[in-house]
Amino acid sequence: MLNPIDPEVVIRDGGAVGRFPGQIHEGVAWWLAACLVVTQKATRIAVAHDGHPATTAFANSFCRGAINAQHYACNVHYLGHQTEDRLLLTLKDLRGVPGAWLSVDDPGNDVTVHIRLYNRQGNLLDDTNGLAEIRRLIAEDRVPLPVNAQAKGTIEPWHPLLTNGDRL
Repeated sequence: MLNPIDPEVVIRDGGAVGRFPGQIHEGVAWWLAACLVVTQKATRIAVAHDGHPATTAFANSFCRGAINAQHYACNVHYLGHQTEDRLLLTLKDLRGVPGAWLSVDDPGNDVTVHIRLYNRQGNLLDDTNGLAEIRRLIAEDRVPLPVNAQAKGTIEPWHPLLTNGDRL
């Protein structure tokens, strides 16, 4: 595994949490996304972030990991800079689509990245509904890789619905 992490320390609290740089790096987002797609058997996911420069980079890596997960040809609905509540509403609107919310705590120079993963029901992952399996895949260096170019998914900008049904 290139740039190893301590999965027991980092893969927790609904996804991944760690100091950047140090405990976590953009590759972790790629790994999490590929594992989320495979463990949830997802052909579509939604991804949003808080707009911080670090989470923008992590979100881009997350999207690339999702579209390259084995044979799933996952379509990523990329919301970009949105609130976590907006992501959760979008997951509900998309009916049965897992997702991820990326954010940071940035007190001074100590950036902590949070990647929160949600299942098809919009519930935060925990050790009973997918997080333990993702942790195991990463710990064993069994991150799902693409099987061929035809299995590659797509990333498309997604604009959440307003309350009247129009898009933002």
